[in-house]
Amino acid sequence: HALLSVLCVSLLPCDLLTTCPAYLIYSSSVAAGAQSGIEECKYQFAWDRWNCPERALQLSTHSSLRSANRETAFVHAISSAGVMYTLTRNCSLGDFDNCGCDDSRNGQRGGHGWLWGGCSDNVGFGEAISKQFVDALETGQDARAAMNLHNNEAGRKAVKGTMQKTCKCHGVSGSCTTQTCWLQLPEFREVGNYLKEKYHRALKVDLLRGAGNSAASRGAIAETFNSISRKELVHLEDSPDYCLENRTLGLPGTEGRECLKKGKNLNKWEKRSCKRLCGECGLAVEERKAEMVSSCNCKFHWCCAVKCEQCRKTVTKYFCVKKGEAGKKTHNPSQNP
Repeated sequence: HALLSVLCVSLLPCDLLTTCPAYLIYSSSVAAGAQSGIEECKYQFAWDRWNCPERALQLSTHSSLRSANRETAFVHAISSAGVMYTLTRNCSLGDFDNCGCDDSRNGQRGGHGWLWGGCSDNVGFGEAISKQFVDALETGQDARAAMNLHNNEAGRKAVKGTMQKTCKCHGVSGSCTTQTCWLQLPEFREVGNYLKEKYHRALKVDLLRGAGNSAASRGAIAETFNSISRKELVHLEDSPDYCLENRTLGLPGTEGRECLKKGKNLNKWEKRSCKRLCGECGLAVEERKAEMVSSCNCKFHWCCAVKCEQCRKTVTKYFCVKKGEAGKKTHNPSQNP
């Protein structure tokens, strides 16, 4: 995958790879973290008009495929978060000789009735190493580079901001006279959910025009970005209309996309999918029935085989189509009219 290969190798300056073998130790964790970021992006936007397509996963600063909109901001944040999260987790699992628990606060009072102790996940380690890997992509000093670095940092802040406190009680006969507490990584889905909310509240920075590489411009850019909280996502451009196909930008539009109307335990994005993908894009929802074949009623026969029946089930799916085309059947030339 293009993004993974960039994060594994070309992201690092050559001298780091040749003079610091430690970076080679971390490269597989960086690749795994980048992959988890990609998968989370696809999950979070599966039912949105923009659904984290492959061409969006280009992190180099001046790629002609990239724009500086809020979707790019999310890609940077979730990728950075994925790399930091995986490095931190693998540190806790003992994958690296030079890294272990964060016990820097152990023994200190954390609050009323509890002390820091136990084995906190070492987010400081994950943050430091991921910053050196991911931020190395940004060699420019213009507004786009500043935007990308800001969103990389927002991704790392998201990991730290979703850490969970876990405590153990101490006292006679099971009483909880005092507690020892430590910080643990959440499920990565929590980080994705957190950043999806930040995506919806992303701030637009009006710096694109005239923001070049002169000393004055760089100073103005730095001042502007420093005034914005590092926890927030930022973008420079408005997003295009993802309803419509745009071959120049590589956007397929939403015609032909599947949406969900019924089902148990649908989340809020799934429940709104037909409205957002079809209705609000001027398309109709078409119901299609399909027959699914799966193995069922499997029985073990001595010795040693499992025999299954083939069960058929009709399922209903929903798709976005142009108005007036819903329900039309395509004529099959092999059948008589």
